[in-house]
Amino acid sequence: MFPISTYKPLTDAIEHASRDELAALQLKRLQGTLRHAYENVPAYRTKFDAAGVHPDDCKTLAELAKFPFTTKADLRDNYPFGMFAVPRERIARIHASSGTTGKPTVVGYTANDIQTWADVVARSLRASGVKPGMIVHVAYGYGLFTGGLGAHYGAEKLGCTVIPISGGMTERQVQLITDFRPDVIMVTPSYMLAILDEFRKVGLDPRASSLQIGVFGAEPWTNAMRQEIETAFDMHAVDIYGLSEVIGPGVANECVETKDGLHIWEDHFYPEIIDPDTGAVLPDGEQGELVFTSLTKEAMPIIRYRTRDLTRLLPGTARSMRRMEKVTGRSDDMMIVRGVNVFPTQIEEMLLALPALSAHYQIVLTREGRMDEMEVKVEARIDHSDAANAAAKQLARQIKDKIGITAWVNVLPPDGIERSQGKAKRIIDKRPRA
Repeated sequence: MFPISTYKPLTDAIEHASRDELAALQLKRLQGTLRHAYENVPAYRTKFDAAGVHPDDCKTLAELAKFPFTTKADLRDNYPFGMFAVPRERIARIHASSGTTGKPTVVGYTANDIQTWADVVARSLRASGVKPGMIVHVAYGYGLFTGGLGAHYGAEKLGCTVIPISGGMTERQVQLITDFRPDVIMVTPSYMLAILDEFRKVGLDPRASSLQIGVFGAEPWTNAMRQEIETAFDMHAVDIYGLSEVIGPGVANECVETKDGLHIWEDHFYPEIIDPDTGAVLPDGEQGELVFTSLTKEAMPIIRYRTRDLTRLLPGTARSMRRMEKVTGRSDDMMIVRGVNVFPTQIEEMLLALPALSAHYQIVLTREGRMDEMEVKVEARIDHSDAANAAAKQLARQIKDKIGITAWVNVLPPDGIERSQGKAKRIIDKRPRA
């Protein structure tokens, strides 16, 4: 692991622009985006007209709050290409979500959009400590998912050597890390734990690997998991944020020298925090739901998109652009158990503080009669199996004391929980639907 104190990042001038300079650029780009959406996307024209607003009504950044939100339902209602703002012939690439509920959400890119995307991912990698010439092992999934190709183009734009292995084939992942000696890995944090398991399974010391930096995203993860990965691999673990509806990975990124939240690339993406219940805009520093408006996208501008991610906005530190706190969960990931709001990350932080329990877990919700039941399945660590049952009892007590609900903690042997090759499935809700 390279010492952070000696790291001298390469940066663009805009990353250190004054707030006034940045706000002036944002307003100019925002006004252009609103006009572009209104004139070229019938769905936006209909929504704006119904709300009684016109692009000319946005004279200040604060006046963006007059405009209606965009949700995933809007994208599905206009499936497949109804949200595109340019003729289909100008679309250079199409990506789509996995579509686990209903139709997938489809996003399009012009050639300029792809260049913008590569630029913000390259900027994110620089912030992570990645330098031109480094080898980047990309284990995000390729295909319609934006992770793999987004990471790939950004790493190439920075001048890195890319290993496009994609997800899965965990044995081969470890073999290529060992043989090709990459400096950087880009992958979901939960799959990084599966790679860690494979290192140990084949008798390799992960701390002796060539990996110096891990750039992890696509799912919420805690600082406790960061410590787990950094200690296991003797590497820096840095958070990257993005979502396909906004552009893909590269919307925001932690800076390796601070690791104190993700700096949002505000020259391309305008953030707001809203009350998830009322939709009211909240001031910086208050926690709520993250909303994004694109400022430079051509093919598919997005206006006030509700991400469902819960966080807060903070002043910049390593960069002048504002930071978003690590995502603590999603409003649609929140479990309501016996009237109590519970997020998987709350459970994760508690179990990772117990040395006998591993970071592999699932939460199973059932209902007996009218009573919700919560089971936490967690694996014992191989070298702490004797203490696992006592740790499980301690975890159950902590869940009761800190969250206020009774949970049954079921300790499984190592490898007892199915490994994810992408985003981990943390919640299995077996409760009957109303």
